[in-house]
Amino acid sequence: MNTKMTIPEMHEFLARVFPQMKGAFEILESEPYRLKLRMKITDADLRPGGTVSGPAMFTAVDCAYYIATLAMIGPEALAVTTSCSINFMRKPLPTDLIAEARVIKLGKVLSVGDVMLFSEGSDEAVAHAHLTYSIPKPR
Repeated sequence: MNTKMTIPEMHEFLARVFPQMKGAFEILESEPYRLKLRMKITDADLRPGGTVSGPAMFTAVDCAYYIATLAMIGPEALAVTTSCSINFMRKPLPTDLIAEARVIKLGKVLSVGDVMLFSEGSDEAVAHAHLTYSIPKPR
């Protein structure tokens, strides 16, 4: 199965549907069932101790999996997270985050997969997440 959206189409969709997130993400790679993105980390994403906050890490994981799902089903703004479990494995560096999403099972109403999260420049994962997304029925 091929992807239904190109990287430029995904960027355009995100800018139109989520204008408040403009410039926060860069889709680096997209292929069937896999997507890699960078989340730009700002001072607002940091917590005491010089590390990226848990909510910022959740944002990276959730957005990566959302976009990976959309790449496979097409532009569907109302696909939503129904489940997310994150294992925080080590302290992230105060740098951009790299999220590598994998769609494991894509059905008619659910998308199930995982995301590995890295500090940019490191090959040691800082978090691993399992996600399920609900896909709305065609109108």
